[in-house]
Amino acid sequence: MRDFLGTLTGRAVLVTAATAVVSVIVTALVAVPVAVRSVHAQVRAELVEKSALAVELLADERPAAREKIAKRLRRDDIEIYLIRRGVPDKPGLPPRVIAQLAGGGLVDLRDRVGGRASFIAGRPLSGIDAGVVLTRPASSGLAWQVLGGVWWALLAGLLGGTLAGALLARFVTRPIELAAAAAGRLAAGDRSVRIARHGPAEAVRLAEAVNQLAAALRTSEGRERDFLLSVSHELRTPLSTIRGYAEALADGVVAADGAAQAGATVLAEADRLDRLISDLLVLSRLEAADLPLDVVAVDLAELVREAGRAWSARCAPDGPSLSVEVPDEPVIVATDPGRIRQVLDGLCENALRVVPAGAPLVLAVRAGESGGVLEVRDGGPGFTDEDLAVAFERGALNRRYRGIRKVGSGLGLALAARLVTRLGGRIEAGHAAEGGAMFTVELPYRTRTIG
Repeated sequence: MRDFLGTLTGRAVLVTAATAVVSVIVTALVAVPVAVRSVHAQVRAELVEKSALAVELLADERPAAREKIAKRLRRDDIEIYLIRRGVPDKPGLPPRVIAQLAGGGLVDLRDRVGGRASFIAGRPLSGIDAGVVLTRPASSGLAWQVLGGVWWALLAGLLGGTLAGALLARFVTRPIELAAAAAGRLAAGDRSVRIARHGPAEAVRLAEAVNQLAAALRTSEGRERDFLLSVSHELRTPLSTIRGYAEALADGVVAADGAAQAGATVLAEADRLDRLISDLLVLSRLEAADLPLDVVAVDLAELVREAGRAWSARCAPDGPSLSVEVPDEPVIVATDPGRIRQVLDGLCENALRVVPAGAPLVLAVRAGESGGVLEVRDGGPGFTDEDLAVAFERGALNRRYRGIRKVGSGLGLALAARLVTRLGGRIEAGHAAEGGAMFTVELPYRTRTIG
C-alpha cells in the first residue's frame, strides 16, 4: 500500500478520492439543511391549509361532524384546539397564539406546545368570538432521516469520484511511464528509442523531447566515434615514425652520420604528439569549464606584431608570404593574451599546412564596433560554404579532407572556438579576399580608447 501511494497514480487516486469525500461532505452539509427547511415549509403549508378546512367544518355545530374531523387530523399527528372567548378547550397553547387569534389575525408559527416543538396554524371562526388552532409536532432527527434517504446517492458519488480519479491518474501517468521506460532504454545504450506522439499537448511535447534527446545522443555518439578514430589516426602516425626510427637505431641500421637526422625526426614527431595531447587536455578542460584564464587589458596590435615576428621565420624562405596589418593606434581589449596567442598560433599552423609557397598569409587587427577584431587570411584552397557550417566541429574537416589534402588532428579549430567563447568573444570562418580562408575573432573592449 505504501509503495502504491508513493507513485503518481496512487497519489492522484488519493487526491481525487479525498476531493470526492470533501465534495460529498459539503453536499450533505448544504443539501440536508435545505431539504429540512423544505420539509418544514411543506408541513407548515399543509397545516395552514388544513386549519382553513377545519374552520369551515367546525362551523357545523353537530358533534359527530366535529369528532370525525378530529379523528382524521389525529391520524396525521395533528392536534385541534378550539378557543372560545379567549379560552382554549385544552391547555398547552402559548399565550401569544391565543392573543393573536383574539385580535382576529391568522397564526402560522413554530413554538412549543405542551413542552414539544411544534408547528402552529390557526384561524378565527367568523361570526363568533372563537377560533381553531391546529398543532403538529416538529419531527426530531429529520436531518438524519433526510440523510438516510440520500446516503446511497452520496456513496455512489464518492465511488464515482474515486473511479474517475483512477482513470485520470492512468491517463496522466501513462506518458510519464512511457518517457521513463524510454529514458531507461537510452541509459542502457539503445539509441533507437522513439515514443509515439499522441494524447494531450503536454504528452506530445514530452514525447518530442525524448525523441529529440535520442536523436541528439545518436548524432553526438556518432561524432564522438568519428573523432576518436581521427585522433587515434593522428596519434598512430607519429608513433609509427618514432617506433620505426627507434627500431632502426636499436638494430644499428642508422649509421652514425644519420643519427642526428633520425633524432631530429623523432623529436619533431614527439613535439607533434605533445601538441596533440596538449590540445586534447585544453579542450577537455574547456568543456568542463575549469580552464584558468588571466583576463587583462591587452593591446591586440602589439600582440599581432609579436606573432608576426615569430611566424615570419617559419614562413621563410619556402613558405607563405606573411604580412601584418595593424593600425597605428592601440586596440585595447579585455582578454587572456596567452590564450589569444594560442588561438593565433593554431590558425597560423593550419594555414601553414595548406597554403602553397609564396601565397599570402595575412595577420590583421582593426577596431570593431563592439570589440577589437583579429583576422587571419590566406591564399590557400579555402573552404566551401558547406565547410563553413561545420568548421568548428571537432574532426569535421579532418574527416572531410583526409586523403585529399594535408589535415591536422581536427582539434585546432574546435579548440580556438571554445577558447574565444570562454573569453567572451566570437569567432567566424569565411572566404578571404586573398582567395583562401578567413578567420575573424572579435574580443570585447576593456576600455574604448579609440574613435
